[in-house]
Amino acid sequence: MPGILVIHASAGAGHRKAAEALQHGLEARGLASVLVDALDHTNFFFRLAYTRGYEFAVGKLPVIWAFFFALTDQTWFLPVFRMVRRVYNGVNTGPLVEYIKTGKFERIVVTHFLAAEVCGYLRRTGAITAKVVVVVTDFDVHKIWLIPGVDEYCVASEYTRGRLLALGVDAAQIFVTGIPLDEKFTRPRHKQDVRRWLGLDAEAFTVLISTSSFGFGPIEELAGYFKDIQLIIICGNNQRLRHCLDVQANPRHKVCGFVDNMEEMMAAADVMVTKPGGLSVTEALANNLPMVFFSAIPGQEAGNVRVLAANGIGLSGLPLRDIASEVLGMAASPAALADAREKTKKLAKPDSVRDVIARLV
Repeated sequence: MPGILVIHASAGAGHRKAAEALQHGLEARGLASVLVDALDHTNFFFRLAYTRGYEFAVGKLPVIWAFFFALTDQTWFLPVFRMVRRVYNGVNTGPLVEYIKTGKFERIVVTHFLAAEVCGYLRRTGAITAKVVVVVTDFDVHKIWLIPGVDEYCVASEYTRGRLLALGVDAAQIFVTGIPLDEKFTRPRHKQDVRRWLGLDAEAFTVLISTSSFGFGPIEELAGYFKDIQLIIICGNNQRLRHCLDVQANPRHKVCGFVDNMEEMMAAADVMVTKPGGLSVTEALANNLPMVFFSAIPGQEAGNVRVLAANGIGLSGLPLRDIASEVLGMAASPAALADAREKTKKLAKPDSVRDVIARLV
């Protein structure tokens, strides 16, 4: 059996992308590993509730999601929440437990808290002896990531490390590696060449508008403020949004669905307008790409915004008209654009995969 298990859960794309980046990095270094979606080893109804439930909550019930997120982050509530989660997960993750136990893995790296909770429990009860490394996939830390039995945490930034220290995690367990991103994002590319390859005007100021994999956000309205600007618009899995933009047929706008060449889209862009998901931000930072944020999910994405703002990176909470004004201001001022690019270097961790793998070998 492979020596290293890389495990995630497909609730949102970020956890999966971080796990895939690690698995690709392990393969490139000739290290035996296996990539697993934890939800594939649970029952159908649990898997459906986990994936569709999250999508419904953040998309349709953001106020209720924000309340639940804040409640479960309270210290006084943590013991109750941890007990309920252990029982609930225990009932539904039996096949996952058996898979991990029988796999006899030497190392386990986890990019989602569901799998972290299961692995931590098995580790602290002696059911497995594998070293368990948890990768936190946001810049802030919710207490759901605090798992007894975990050996090490790999985190996005010094701020993230400080948060874990404040929550009582031993300093010797925390390593600032950055969030793992596929190493294809770190390859040098010439902006004009990439634009030509994508069928764009090589010399035009270019804005990348990217939503989540679910296609949330006021993308159509945003595009309306950039009628004369070269745009790359990523619609994710939102087919209705893509159809509406295709019907408008603006020749300055390249409209895409879910793409697997985001590294080229980012390399072609001067500015990115996006949701502040941990992986999207990490990829943009690696490309020194200035960001303006819209529609932050209450909780984890709002936490990302706070950390980035403390480092002078990104703008958030603006009306759509003001988002457009900020972007057009950078288009009109090379100095402002250069300054915004320079600030991204504070948090960029292009060697994140290498540094996480160093904790596994």
